[in-house]
Amino acid sequence: MEKFTTLTDTAVPLDIENVDTDQIIPARFLKATDKAGFGENLFRDWRFDKNDKPNPEFPLNNPNYSGSILVAGNNFGCGSSREHAAWAIKAYGFKVVVSSYFADIFKGNSLNNGLLPVQVSQEFLDNIFLALQSNTKENVKVDLKNQEITIESTGESQHFDIDPYKKTCMINGFDDIDFLVSKLEEIKKYENNKNIKSTSVGV
Repeated sequence: MEKFTTLTDTAVPLDIENVDTDQIIPARFLKATDKAGFGENLFRDWRFDKNDKPNPEFPLNNPNYSGSILVAGNNFGCGSSREHAAWAIKAYGFKVVVSSYFADIFKGNSLNNGLLPVQVSQEFLDNIFLALQSNTKENVKVDLKNQEITIESTGESQHFDIDPYKKTCMINGFDDIDFLVSKLEEIKKYENNKNIKSTSVGV
């Protein structure tokens, strides 16, 4: 996975609550096997009308908004446990999703796929939306090392939580196997020391 330390970028607001995984990636698109292709159908039924024409009212189709940070409403990623939802968001180009609450399974799937879910208070989330309304090119800074998100124009910051293991993996660009490989020498030393102790006790 790509390493993640600090990201400063513009953001796309999706001020809708209770966005479930079927809205993120409709079930009819789950047959694909290539993760990269899922981005094309992210929010498919909202981004396009019944004639497959872009919906100009949907934020992702608004040319004034861009960036690799998606700012979403409360309770994002609820519904089914499909991992494809995280695949679709990441494949579209987003690296961070900000919300005041994430479904636990969606949060886990995101972290497993290098997509950082940043959970903030409802007040801070509302302030991000207000900043983006005032300036569509507002920069948001996400500092994973210090677990802090900042609205650049106001300097307002908030701490966010993340599982320490997943934080280590994202900073180093590790998946679970990469992490184990990185600990190989430590594992060997532990096994050698254990064998030496066992031999000593036997003597």
